[in-house]
Amino acid sequence: MKKTNGLLGLAIAALCVACQTTTPSSNTFVFEGNPLIRNNFTADPAPMVSGDRLYLYVGHDEYYAGQDSASGGKEFNITEWLCYSTSDMHTWTDHGSVLRPGHFAWADTVKAGVGTAWAAQVVERNGKFYYYVTCQGQEPYSGYAVGVAVSDSPTGPFVDAIGKPLVCDTMTSNGARGWWNDIDPTVYIDGEDAWLCWGNGTCFIAKLKDNMTEIDGEIRTIAAPRYIEGPWLTKRDSTCYLIYASMGNRREAIDYATASSFDGEWTHQGQVTAEAENSFTIHPGVVEFKGKWYLFYHNATLELNGIKGAIGRRSVCVDEMHFNDDGTIQFVEQTK
Repeated sequence: MKKTNGLLGLAIAALCVACQTTTPSSNTFVFEGNPLIRNNFTADPAPMVSGDRLYLYVGHDEYYAGQDSASGGKEFNITEWLCYSTSDMHTWTDHGSVLRPGHFAWADTVKAGVGTAWAAQVVERNGKFYYYVTCQGQEPYSGYAVGVAVSDSPTGPFVDAIGKPLVCDTMTSNGARGWWNDIDPTVYIDGEDAWLCWGNGTCFIAKLKDNMTEIDGEIRTIAAPRYIEGPWLTKRDSTCYLIYASMGNRREAIDYATASSFDGEWTHQGQVTAEAENSFTIHPGVVEFKGKWYLFYHNATLELNGIKGAIGRRSVCVDEMHFNDDGTIQFVEQTK
């Protein structure tokens, strides 16, 4: 009996070693052309560089019966935020789910009827990682709202930093988009200053306090031509960039504007890229990584487990982005 147990123990140990050997390869993949991510429907890419790695945060689009005939925002069933990372833009690691709307006590995860993990972005400051998200609020916070979670690691665990929305409907003008004008947060840290920009239909911008969890001063608006949603703030040399989803011919494209400071006057510069294939929405995420600039966005070309891409089943992509000598952005051709 002892001998049998010993053999069984050796077999179990060998199996454990095999599992340990194969597990790392099971959550890695190689970029072989767009779409970048092919194991999930994903949307609203938000890249962040920390140390030697680029971390990519995305919303997880999930199919449900009746989705293709839904409207009023229920075309989207974004149930959680996922994270992927790379050190070379070639081999990627899948870190899985790092945050869900249910991690925010003020978020409505029942009455909405669908997942409300809309666009989000992570930034690093003073050794902490701040996750700015979009969730459907519950009373007393009506409509969609911007929340913030924090972690000591880029892959979590993240926890709600303030126990309430950072931005909610009572803080902004209730424009044409109404209940979902407070969505799609982007944050850029410019020296000592941190700037938060967001909005659907109206582009809002405000400074953040040093704690990264409070608005500092007034909320202003930016008059950006053809602006729809999905703003992204970044900076190159002394030029500030506002890159956003704009109204193209029939679907969203990506436009941009520049300024000498984030609280200055913005000048519209034109289009970054055209409409994405098979998708009404598009969402820019721009980052410099190891000397190259990249434009992340989504289309809806992925077919997964026999289910085709659609307005609420999108697929994140990436292409290189280049600048002219005067700081303007060269048009980005979307590749396959």
